[in-house]
Amino acid sequence: MPVSPRAKAALIEHYGDAESAYHAPEGSFSLIPGITPLESKELENRDLRAANRIAGACEEQHLQILTYQDAAYPRRLRNIFAPPVVLYGKGKLPDIDNEALISVIGTRKASFYGLKMGRDLAYQICCGGGMVVSLLTNGVDAEAARGALSANGVCVGVLGTSHEEEHGYLARELAVRGALISEIPPGVPWQKHFFRDRNRIAAGLSAGVVVVEAPERSGTRLFAQVALEQGKEIFAVPGNADSENSVGTLALIQEGAKLVTCGWDVLSEFGARFPGKLHDCGKNPAPVSKAVPAMSAEEKTENLAVDKESGKGYIDLREQLSALSEDELLIVTAIGKGPTHADDIIEKTGLPTALVLKLLMMLTIKKYVSKRPGNYYVLNITQK
Repeated sequence: MPVSPRAKAALIEHYGDAESAYHAPEGSFSLIPGITPLESKELENRDLRAANRIAGACEEQHLQILTYQDAAYPRRLRNIFAPPVVLYGKGKLPDIDNEALISVIGTRKASFYGLKMGRDLAYQICCGGGMVVSLLTNGVDAEAARGALSANGVCVGVLGTSHEEEHGYLARELAVRGALISEIPPGVPWQKHFFRDRNRIAAGLSAGVVVVEAPERSGTRLFAQVALEQGKEIFAVPGNADSENSVGTLALIQEGAKLVTCGWDVLSEFGARFPGKLHDCGKNPAPVSKAVPAMSAEEKTENLAVDKESGKGYIDLREQLSALSEDELLIVTAIGKGPTHADDIIEKTGLPTALVLKLLMMLTIKKYVSKRPGNYYVLNITQK
């Protein structure tokens, strides 16, 4: 039986550190409030084989270990209920206590409006000097991470699984460009309560929480409740009164959450707390990619020219139709005038992920497109 975060926190609070708890007299664990009889029995085993296995796995996976006793452990996180005793991480965790970290959350089944607002808000928060916390789940949370990365901002991803069970692109990107943390040790199979446990950590890292879309009964509402219990500032994005996805956000506004429509609406609440760090970058500090409307094959190639090789000039795509398949043309069309993320290309084309990635590689080889850092793609084109 695994020992709960609450029991681990109770041990550290009682003994001060893990080594003292390990050498505690036999039978003493059962006397500590917050530790169940079954957990006490598990702790009495004092078997270090699992700890040694975890340490080896961390070395193999290049995971950093941050403990409750470390100086780098955020004070903000120490103050929550059952703070994690150990965090396993990749990337570089920012100076949490001195930065305006904002969780941007919402339903997995977000509308286009919800996805856009999640991405735009995260983008604006990062452009305005803040940082973003994301749960990386599909929907609003993932879009918030993409928005932060597209702003070249800092995003901290909090996993509800062990690191080796997370294979998503965003997680890999955050491990390089931001920070990715988990309370779950390597090799521990996923359990349903891990996501609930994760919420307290993500909320604990944050100065405030923005709820973009939330049905009446949803994990997003539960996250907001955890954050509220921790004393965090709660913000909510308004939506259509007759939309199921707006029931939760509108209820939060009625309950006292601040209504927000842009990043500065959020950051302005923290100006005095983080003097000199935050500023209003406006609602549109830089263009955000939009969905591409459907076009005919002829429309797709009109006014486009591809720079296939330096010094060879521009080649009218109309002359190159025989060299491109219909799917390749869909991908070329889905890439906007600026860098376009691979996930956006997949969404706009509606093609299978594996196929899009394969065709992007082929188009790159053919020099119709170029790949940029962060899995962004640009067309080697000019307007005629």
